[in-house]
Amino acid sequence: MAFTISDELLGTFVPILVYWLYSGLYVVLGSFDKLDNYRLHSRIDEDEKNLVSKGDVVKGVLLQQFFQAIVAILLFAVTGNGAGAEANQQSSPIAIARQFVIAMLVMDTWQYFMHRYMHHNKFLYRHIHSLHHRLVVPYAFGALYNHPIEGLLNDTIGGALSFLVSGMSPRVSIFFFSFATIKTVDDHCGLWLPGNLFHVFFKNNTAYHDIHHQLYGSKYNFAQPFFVMWDRILGTYMPYSLEKRPDGGFEALATKDYNQTKDYKDN
Repeated sequence: MAFTISDELLGTFVPILVYWLYSGLYVVLGSFDKLDNYRLHSRIDEDEKNLVSKGDVVKGVLLQQFFQAIVAILLFAVTGNGAGAEANQQSSPIAIARQFVIAMLVMDTWQYFMHRYMHHNKFLYRHIHSLHHRLVVPYAFGALYNHPIEGLLNDTIGGALSFLVSGMSPRVSIFFFSFATIKTVDDHCGLWLPGNLFHVFFKNNTAYHDIHHQLYGSKYNFAQPFFVMWDRILGTYMPYSLEKRPDGGFEALATKDYNQTKDYKDN
């Protein structure tokens, strides 16, 4: 009897595996001294400025992924016979591309407003979202380091809505959520490597999100993980430039013509 793994199980666990493989690749790359010239922060800053240990980050991410897997299994169990069957009838490349675009827009919209609200609501920021900002200097495997409640509200529900609204099948979801995972990890990797296609095709990239993790940019650049449209539309877009550091590497800084001192009032 041939052993097969369902698309639902693959859709649940492949993105988790992709997360650790892709972030592990950045850990390996970051260990090479020659690549220090492409860091957005020095190794010393990564060790000294962050307010949480890497061991705690790993445990926090694994906890979030545990809850994420449970929700995904339940979601596939509820929708598998309906939405999955319908989506399988529309498996042309054009249909899949359309589902990807819809899912990206839904995910971006949900995460922008949820992310922004967690900054504006002092209780939510202090007790929930501030955990993620303990990573003042982001790195790859810290991309999903959040409070479990934030992981549920922001990432897991955002992913579920993307799946449901786009009408994608469990098989297509394997590729979409793996892609979204890679993009999220890349946004936190802390390396500005030449030839990185995410930097070429997306304005929302490693440097863009690094601005948000800095104190002066914490109420800007909320958009994640794909586009910057909501930041531009709603006035929370902070332009930046990449400057060479004297000791090597790059630094993402607000552009010189941007008034960093202007007040930003919470709505």
